[in-house]
Amino acid sequence: MRTWFITGASRGFGFEIARQALDLGDNVVATARTPGAIAAELTSERLLALPLDVSDPDAAQRAVDAAVDRFGGIDVLVNNAGRGLLGAVEEAADAEIRAVYETNVFGLLAVTRAVLPVLRRQRSGHVLTISSVGGFSGTAGWGIYNSTKFAVEGLSEALRVELAPLGIHVTIVEPGMFRTDFLDDSSLHAAAVTIEDYHETAGQTRQRPSTFNHQQQGDPAKAAAAIITVASAEKPPLRVQLGADCVARVEAKLAQVADELASWRELALSTAFEEQR
Repeated sequence: MRTWFITGASRGFGFEIARQALDLGDNVVATARTPGAIAAELTSERLLALPLDVSDPDAAQRAVDAAVDRFGGIDVLVNNAGRGLLGAVEEAADAEIRAVYETNVFGLLAVTRAVLPVLRRQRSGHVLTISSVGGFSGTAGWGIYNSTKFAVEGLSEALRVELAPLGIHVTIVEPGMFRTDFLDDSSLHAAAVTIEDYHETAGQTRQRPSTFNHQQQGDPAKAAAAIITVASAEKPPLRVQLGADCVARVEAKLAQVADELASWRELALSTAFEEQR
C-alpha cells in the first residue's frame, strides 16, 4: 500500500489520480485550495483531504506533517497544481507573470522541499511532476506559461540526478491537450494588455481555447491511469509524453533541433582556443 500526496486534487488529473489510487487500495492525501470539493466526491478512510495553497511554504509543511502523522510516510508526490497565462510575452504584466510563477514554480518548489526530507529518511519514493508539452516546445501566446514549465523540467532533471543515489525517482509528465478544466477561467488567465502587432501570432492563440475547451481528444481518466502505471514502474522514465498531439510536437522539436545542430555544427566547434605550437 502506497501513500500519495497530490496537489491540485480537486479536479482534472489530480482528482482522477486520487480516485484511481483509492480504487487500488492506496492511501491518498489530496490537497487543494478548496478541499471540500474532494471530500464531496470521494469517500474513504484512506483519504485525507487537506487545504493547501502551494505558494505558502508554511501551509505546504503543515500538509506534509499531517500526511506523515496520518499515514506514516509519503511514497508518491504528484506536483499537479498549476495555472496558465495567455498572451504575447511583451503583453504580460509583471504581476501577471509573477502570479503564474508563484504557483507553477515557487509553489512546486515549496511542496517538493517539504516532502523531500520524508523521502530521504525512507530512502525511497517518487516525485511525479505534471509539466506539459509546453514545457518541451514553446508556442506563441504561451510564452510565460512555457517558461514556468521549462523551469520545472530543468530543476526536475537536476533533482533526478541528486536523488537517484538515495533511491528516489523523478519523472516529468508532459501531457498534450486533455479534456480537463485547465482552459476554464479559473485556471487559465489572459494578459490584460493586447498589442495589435501580435494579432497574427499570440492574438490567434488567445481565441483558440474557447473553440476547443472541453472538446480535447485526451481523456484525463486514461492519463491518470498512465501516470499510475509510471509510478508503479521499477525503472520509471525521466520524461513521459501523454497524447498523440504531444508525441507529434516532441518528435517535431527533436527533428528541428537535430537539423539546426547539424547545420550550425561547424560554427559551434570553431570556438575552441587554438593550441599553441
